[in-house]
Amino acid sequence: MKKVALITGASSGIGESAAILLQNAGFKVYGAARRVEKMKDLESKGISTIALDITKDVSVENCVNTILEKEGRIDVLVNNAGYGSYGAVEDVPMEEARRQFDVNIFGLARLTQLVLPKMREHQFGKIVNISSMGGKVYTPFGAWYHATKHALEGWSDSLRLEVKPFGIDVVVVEPGGIKTPWGIIAAENLKKTSGNGAYAEQANKTAEGTIKMYSSNQLTKPEAIGKVILKAVTARKPKRRYVKGFGAKPALFIRKWFGDAVYEKAIQSMA
Repeated sequence: MKKVALITGASSGIGESAAILLQNAGFKVYGAARRVEKMKDLESKGISTIALDITKDVSVENCVNTILEKEGRIDVLVNNAGYGSYGAVEDVPMEEARRQFDVNIFGLARLTQLVLPKMREHQFGKIVNISSMGGKVYTPFGAWYHATKHALEGWSDSLRLEVKPFGIDVVVVEPGGIKTPWGIIAAENLKKTSGNGAYAEQANKTAEGTIKMYSSNQLTKPEAIGKVILKAVTARKPKRRYVKGFGAKPALFIRKWFGDAVYEKAIQSMA
């Protein structure tokens, strides 16, 4: 019997890559995203697609119930949907801050709650949470984004201990710089939020640097993270964490072994 996998944020980037790789590896894959029309390429490869707005409880419930009605199980959940809201803390409206948590944490958590009962019933499950190197480090203007990813790290660790007795693994993937639209969108949002006013000089400089980086060829391709996800869900005993992508290991190494002061100097020198 094929294992059934649900992958959120499957319309592009890491989610799209993971969906294709898991499908090719023999999984029955459901790719979920807000805009189903953006997943036509997945459909052409035999991957089932389903509408999902992670911020709406009804949408989340409909997504899970639809799959369970058809398949009777969800064995693998890849929580990949998310975005980066950038701007100075003083400038970001609290409504936007809450939306960042709704997408990156609370929607993910609700989806996981709904998937867990069947995993427990079958005494098997793989939950892969796509965090970021930003869940272990920090940068200026990314306070709310980093807050969600730091929260996801701790949430995942607690969940892992709770569900281990039921044969369920919880894995955290911490990508570095990945060649997706994420960085350009975050940079444009930063300019819109803090491109004028007290933080304008540093914010615009940071945004332009981000756009330059995400327009270059030095970033890691999404397929590399897709392969990490495939490795995690097929391993009998997966690691608790996987780190992959441009800049991730050096950044984590510097902060861990040299401390915050050295790490902050390195970040400021790049600004």
